[in-house]
Amino acid sequence: MSQENMEQNILVARYEEMLKKKSEYFFHSEEFESVIDYYIDNNQLVTANQVSEFAIRQHPFSVVFPIRKAQLLSALNETQAALEQLLEAEKLEPSNPELFMTRGGVYSQMGLSEKAIFHFKKALDFSEEKDQVYLNIAYEYENVGKYSDAIFFLKKALSENSDCESAIYELAFCFELNGQHEDSAVFFNAFIDLNPYSYAAWFNLGVAYNRLGLFEKAIDAYDYCLAIKEDFASAYFNKANSLANLEKLDEAIETYKATFQYEEPDATTFYYLGECYEKKEDFDASMIYYNKAVKLDPQLADAWMGIGVVLEIQNRLVEGIHYVKKALDLEPTNAEYLYIYGDIQHKLGFQEEATQAYEKVTELAPEKTEIWLDYSNLLFELQRNEEALELLAEGIKYHPSNAELHYRMSAYLLEIGQKQEAMNFLQNALLLDYEKHKDLFEYLPQLKDNTSVVDLIESYRK
Repeated sequence: MSQENMEQNILVARYEEMLKKKSEYFFHSEEFESVIDYYIDNNQLVTANQVSEFAIRQHPFSVVFPIRKAQLLSALNETQAALEQLLEAEKLEPSNPELFMTRGGVYSQMGLSEKAIFHFKKALDFSEEKDQVYLNIAYEYENVGKYSDAIFFLKKALSENSDCESAIYELAFCFELNGQHEDSAVFFNAFIDLNPYSYAAWFNLGVAYNRLGLFEKAIDAYDYCLAIKEDFASAYFNKANSLANLEKLDEAIETYKATFQYEEPDATTFYYLGECYEKKEDFDASMIYYNKAVKLDPQLADAWMGIGVVLEIQNRLVEGIHYVKKALDLEPTNAEYLYIYGDIQHKLGFQEEATQAYEKVTELAPEKTEIWLDYSNLLFELQRNEEALELLAEGIKYHPSNAELHYRMSAYLLEIGQKQEAMNFLQNALLLDYEKHKDLFEYLPQLKDNTSVVDLIESYRK
């Protein structure tokens, strides 16, 4: 135990002795602050508040304790009482920056953002730590979704204190939420020119490059970050993600595993390792890591799905569907999961279950072109031709410029003898993407012998 903790424990023991004896001992203001901190650290806010009342009685001209009491009342959700206490503090020292910061915090807690920002800005006139004030203003703008304003004040915070890591990470977060990935990269490059040893800036530059799909640049940024802070596990993890995106799977695996030198293994890292091994078609290793992931975190749906997918690849469909269902139990509206579930049910011959799953996918993720093809194909296989045509027509409404859908519609129409309408869709498809006419022959190879179809395709050859 440190000397400071020992002294604090002695003060707390003396305070509690005073209460038992129903007496009143004198404490210096610094001693009262130490006792208050002890109870706050031990989550005894009511007791800490009682100490602040003793402190106010013994030190009536100190502004510290009315402000501490207001902060404690706020933490106890007694916001109105906190504001009243701050009025008392203001009488003692109207220019105290902590007064305005606390008042801003109380108004923020009450959801009164404009008032919170007003008082935070007033603190700027008196505060020596302006970076922290700017940071609080930025947080408040974030709370109301004004990310551009938050970015402005976070930059101000960093101009005051370039070592303010909270502002660096928060700024990267706001750029991301605002979709300003290029602006993020530009800012952090400029910031690094002035602060080349800021590992946090290098890390967030890597994040920005990753968002832009510039994975090689992201890896370079993470390497600089790690050269400054070798034990930064998150940088290894993100670097591994970039390597995986470049299909450098062996390097990605090695880099994911490097995180274990600096932090305890977690389920997400195990999951990504499983995914890398799956892509390498090392299914035994993939299953090991997916199973490690679900053991550590049974709520990690992606890992359950990973097991299911590997089993599907190995044609162990009955086993696989069990794990896919586990994933869906955790995320019942995940369109990707439902799609995979539908595919496996289709392969197992449970077509009604497959159609129900595909139907949900079209509702949840109509932007997925493939679902319109696969679902309509299933309906066509089941000889529910009208439903297949209606479904594909709906898909074309969502994706009017998608040639594959037009080619597929022409194929269905040719199959059921509606030649003229089929040729109209085939013309549209050829105009949209001539090269994809090969898809039509892959779906219905017999059309290579259909003179009308072949002649029309030849007429569009450039």
